[in-house]
Parts: sequence; C-alpha cells; structure tokens
Amino acid sequence: MIEGSIGMACKCSSSTVERRCVISSNKLKEFCFNRKNLRNVSTVLVFKRSFVKWRSVSGRSRIVSMDVREKSKSTLFESSKHKRVPLYVMMPIDSFGIDTTGTPRIRKIKALTVSLKALKLAGVHGIAVEVWWGVVERFFPHAYNWSLYEQLFKLVSEMGLKLQVALSFHSNVHLSSRVQGISLPQWIIEIGQHNKDIYYRDQNGFPNADYLTLGVDNIPLFSGRTALQCYEDFIHSFANKFDSLMGTIIEEVCVGLGPSGELRYPAHPLQDGRWQFPGIGAFQCYDKYMMEDLRAVAWQEGKPDWANKGPPNAGDYNSFPTDVPFFEEGEGSFLSDYGHFFLEWYSDRLLRHADAVLEIAAKLLKKYQEDEQNSVRVMAKIGLLYWWYQTLSHPAELTAGYYNTAFRDGYDPLTSMLSRHGAALQISCFEMMDNETPETFLCSPESLLQQIKIASKKRVIELTGRNTHQRFDEAGLKQIHSNCFDSQAEAVRSFTYFRMNEKIFRGENWNNFVPFVRRMNTEL
Repeated sequence: MIEGSIGMACKCSSSTVERRCVISSNKLKEFCFNRKNLRNVSTVLVFKRSFVKWRSVSGRSRIVSMDVREKSKSTLFESSKHKRVPLYVMMPIDSFGIDTTGTPRIRKIKALTVSLKALKLAGVHGIAVEVWWGVVERFFPHAYNWSLYEQLFKLVSEMGLKLQVALSFHSNVHLSSRVQGISLPQWIIEIGQHNKDIYYRDQNGFPNADYLTLGVDNIPLFSGRTALQCYEDFIHSFANKFDSLMGTIIEEVCVGLGPSGELRYPAHPLQDGRWQFPGIGAFQCYDKYMMEDLRAVAWQEGKPDWANKGPPNAGDYNSFPTDVPFFEEGEGSFLSDYGHFFLEWYSDRLLRHADAVLEIAAKLLKKYQEDEQNSVRVMAKIGLLYWWYQTLSHPAELTAGYYNTAFRDGYDPLTSMLSRHGAALQISCFEMMDNETPETFLCSPESLLQQIKIASKKRVIELTGRNTHQRFDEAGLKQIHSNCFDSQAEAVRSFTYFRMNEKIFRGENWNNFVPFVRRMNTEL
C-alpha cells in the first residue's frame, strides 16, 4: 500500500482529526445534532447479517465458491497459529527516479545499502518492492527495461533478504509535491490525451488518471492490445526475466488491481483535493465504456430507465451519509430495487476485473507454485474503508466497489473469487484501534478487519497484513502483533511494514522497532 491510498486519509486519533479533516464547523455541529435521531446511521455494535436475495445482473453466473478446492486446502492452516510471521519492509517512496535521459535510476544507493544491512541485522525477513509498469514499459509498447530491478534485486539478495514484489499498474504522480512520482507509461498517457475515457470518471465527468478503467479490459485501444493483454504481457515478461529468483528470492507477488494497487474504484481521491476524510466518496463508473456496459445490462434486465446513469441522489465526495438519500432508507435508496441492481452491477464488474487479472497471473506463475519448498504466493490487496462502517449502508465501502452493508456480506464473494485462484489477500489497518478513531464518523477498523478475517477463514484464504500509518509506539506495534497472531484465528502468512524511511532508524523508533521484529520472528 502506498501513500495516497484511501487508508492514508486520516491519522484517526483525536488530536489529528481536526487538523487533517476539512469540515465546516456548522456542518459538523449539524451532523452531531442530527445523529441522535438517525435510523440508518445508528451505531451497530454487533452485525447480524441477513443476506438480501437478488438475482445476478452480471450477464453470466456469479462467481461461486469452489467448495472442492477449499476442502482440498483444509490443512492449509493446521499449524499456522504457532508459526513465526515473516516481516517485509516496503521500500522508500522516493527510491526510484527517471533521470534527464529517461533512464530509471535507484536514488541514494549507498544509503539504501546501509539501511538494508541494518534491517537484515534486526531480523527483517525481506523487502517489499513496487515494480512499476510506468518504469519498465515506459516509452513504447513491448519495450521492457528491467535494468533498475535487476540492480535492486541483486542488491537485496546480496544482503540475504527475500523479496515481496508488487506489480504496480497504477500511477502515484499525484501523491505529493515533495516526491517525484511514477506515472503510467508515456505511451498510455498519450492515448489518454486523445481519449480520457480510458480512465475512470466521476458523475461530473472528471477523470482519474491513476489507473485504467476496467471498462477497457477487453477493448483493443492500446496499440492493438486490450488492457488485460497489456497486463498479461507485462507479467509474462517479469516472470521470464526473473525466473531464476522465483521461489528462492522472490517469495510473494502482489498483483495490482486498481488505484494504489488495491482492488477498488478511485472513489476517494485524496491527492487532488476532491475528497477529504470522512467524505463518503463518489461512484466512478461514468467513462463511456462502463456506461455502455450499464446500459446493456439494464436493457437485458428489462429496466431501460436504469440504463443511462448511476444513482442521481448519491451526494458528492465530501458528503456525509445523513445528507444523501441514496444511503438512507427511502425510495431510490441502496435498499430499493434500483439500489440493489446498481450496486450489484458496480461491485460485480470490479470482481470480474480481479477475476480476469488473477486468472492471468495464476496461469503465468503456476509453475512457481508447485514446489512446496520454494513456492511463490500470488496475492491481491484491498482497501479498508472503515469510516461510516457502523451505519446500515456503509457508504464509503459502496462507492469504492465493496457491496458490503449491514444486510449483505460484501467480502464473501471477494474471498470466494480469490480462493478459485489460490491467491492470498493482503489487508491493511493492522495497527489501528477503534478507540483512536473519531467516534463522530462511526469508524470501526477493528470490526471491518474482523469481518474480512471471518470471510477469509470461511473460504480458506491466506491473509497477509500491513499497517496503514507508520507506528513506532509500543501500543501501535503491539496492536500489529496482536492482529498477526490472533488467538481466535490463524496467524497471517506475512506482514509488510509501511514503509522504510529515515524515521525508522531514529534512536527511540529503532529501539522499539527491533524488539517488535524479533517478536514477529518468535514462534508462539
């Protein structure tokens, strides 16, 4: 998970909410007052989920659980409650750059070498590295330049460290004015200059150029290739180039599925100022390709009135759920026939996108998963939209594409899909505690994390964890350890610490971090 993903929206402690959240005082007072009389934004302490039956609008059968596969993996976690949890540390955000000749370079390589040695001595298992599409296939289609990663992987392996690789098909150029980000490939950007509908669009027509819309997955707009073919060719080139490292040095491959590498829509674009915590976000389906698909499905369902737009009463990025009819209980709300239709279509398209990309990755990396001693685990990651979780509608999750409400478990179909591909799931917020989040916004990262853990256990999905905010205090590190070694569940497969920078090596921080690493390495 990189900075700028939805988990970085708010530090979520009482001392930081006022500083990080752009909310007018009048609006906040009005919300706090109205909350007393809410029906559908009441605090739900224990979710008793009753599943709403609604036939599929996907144009094909929904992804079903693979019970036979799940039973065959029933021994997967037999001893995992007692195992150590390998710890990866993610590379610094400013590790890479493009010089004046267009050549990708590793920045501050001497300092990086010293840092890697220190992490190895502390007991860190490996390094997490983002492998950027916009670096490797930067200038021309099929012109892959792996030189930067050959140099970096060699350095990491010489330090005796392992690798977790994140294949990153997104951009982070909007991340910060302080850091030169990595864009999408230049030839993709040139196509986007003539056709902005290759990107997701919101209801106002504004595009988000950080990731290609899933609407172009099967449309040959990219020098004769579809988006899925571009991803396939990239993964194939990666596997061929680093074949000798797969399973020995490269142990985990996280396949990018959306903005910040997460399977979600870019409903909460913090970087360009459109969204601020704790806004509900905005639906992202208004590019012409997704709208064409919505029209086709609506006509197929015999509902032409639903064919031309998303919910007209869904608010905007910074709305509160109390302001928005779609997230309440009236006519045309998320509970209506139209609401069910739209949300199922919107979430199903996201699952189908992940299903297609992971099928490609599983096929290309299959041979590296057959050796039990030196296997490579394929992973996918999702965002944790924990604000407004204690409402009936869960609006922040709905706009991001997770059809999860008080009446419907939106993570069961997701974990079922992952199970079909034998993929692990990476989830964030391992350091977060409910009592550190602003009560006013009905946050519950702990409850959401627990819900996903339950869904993953049901589908026999391995979990990997990561933190959202950098924590060096004992309470934060203890919470990470507790979530990794949950007494009521299986230990996670691995944990990724977010991320390496100069703060981690400061005296007091380092003195807390090293014992934390050693506790993670201790079998319980």
